[in-house]
Amino acid sequence: MQSRSERASAFSADGFNCATAVFAAFCEDYDIPVEMASRLTCGMAGGFGQGEICGVVSSAILIIGLKYGQSAQEDNDARTVCSEKAGQFVKGFRKKHIAITCRDLLDADISTTMGRLMYRERRSRCTGFIESSVELLENLGC
Repeated sequence: MQSRSERASAFSADGFNCATAVFAAFCEDYDIPVEMASRLTCGMAGGFGQGEICGVVSSAILIIGLKYGQSAQEDNDARTVCSEKAGQFVKGFRKKHIAITCRDLLDADISTTMGRLMYRERRSRCTGFIESSVELLENLGC
């Protein structure tokens, strides 16, 4: 049986974007079909195609929501826990990688033509972001 990190790496190697690779690595745990995960996270890659919040970070927050999120209007404790876990994830990711936006992580503004070319050259860096994201999620109990 593959670890989540191995699953995430395999999804990435198979051509799925960074957001999908992270989310899909946890699909088995939450009974979510990989096809659904791919569709849900497709638009998150490249910081929503604009260099904004990294798709890895966005997917991680979705996973935290699946684990700790509020499922009933009156469940304010779950909302609090989920927000705390999301904050811990972001803090841990920033500590390791300095930033949470694709623009800063890859030093490329993919909202421009030149930035998209730079992004394509540098996206191999995303492997490290994927791996550390899975590790951080596991450390948070996801």
